[in-house]
Amino acid sequence: MRKLTDEEIALFEEATKDVKPLKNKDFLLPNPPRLKPIPKQLYRDEASILHDMLSDDYDPTDVETGEELTYLKNGVQRSVLRRLRRGHYSVLAELDLHGMTTPEARREVSEFLRESRLANLSCLRIIHGKGYGSYQKQPVLKAKLNSWLRQHEHVQAFCSARASDGGTGAVYVLIKTHT
Repeated sequence: MRKLTDEEIALFEEATKDVKPLKNKDFLLPNPPRLKPIPKQLYRDEASILHDMLSDDYDPTDVETGEELTYLKNGVQRSVLRRLRRGHYSVLAELDLHGMTTPEARREVSEFLRESRLANLSCLRIIHGKGYGSYQKQPVLKAKLNSWLRQHEHVQAFCSARASDGGTGAVYVLIKTHT
């Protein structure tokens, strides 16, 4: 708060020289209490969440079963992964790993990613299978592919495919193209 100058004080005193103090001060009211602010955005957000929870309008790809693979490279927007999960990108190439050994699959995946990048194909599908044909009926290549794709420098995102494209037996892969 700034201090009043002598000139301002003199002007105030000149303006109020004829003012007489009130004798009855009962009619003066204290400042009314301030109302608390209404958090309108919070109410809208809560209403939206409630609506979404009770809505029949949902995308099955938003429901996870625990078997899905998902990865999003740092710096890539979450909306990219959401659109990839929902199948909004056109799959431009596909690799099927059924019947391959781990070394064969690793070599094929590496070559597939390299060739796809050079051909400027950004959205790919890799079918790894669900492991029903393996020794203990467990997916071997699925876990390996999860690790390989996370380590690849050009992989921007990947996720399990929609049921119509192989479900948890396949992944959509988004790579940075060679431009």
